[in-house]
Amino acid sequence: MKKVLAVVLLGFGIVAGAAMANVEDEIRGRIQPVGEVCLQGDQCGEAIAASDSASAGPRAGNEVYDAVCMACHSTGAAGAPKKGDAGAWASRIDQGMDTLIKHAVNGYNAMPAKGGCANCPDEEIKAAVEYIVGESS
Repeated sequence: MKKVLAVVLLGFGIVAGAAMANVEDEIRGRIQPVGEVCLQGDQCGEAIAASDSASAGPRAGNEVYDAVCMACHSTGAAGAPKKGDAGAWASRIDQGMDTLIKHAVNGYNAMPAKGGCANCPDEEIKAAVEYIVGESS
């Protein structure tokens, strides 16, 4: 009887050990880093800069609108004038394109600078403003 009990306990011990190893592997998988921080001058940062400079240039206005501006200017969120609403845009357009672009780049009322797209160059924001105005006038 003692031998049977010892074999059963040994079997439970092996199964429990395998289960614990599996749980530990799952935990390691869940807490592994999802990325890394690259500071200027680090080799990994150079790889990112090289991939950024390999892009085809600035995006078109409609691409920037779809990626950034649409969230507010298609729904009217926070009082944003909707794209295509000539009445809502008329007084803004009367101020001139320079003013509209300045507001888009620097932020205005509830809209943050560059519509929240901190990595968008000014020329992309300008293209987006021109696109929206073209669709709204």
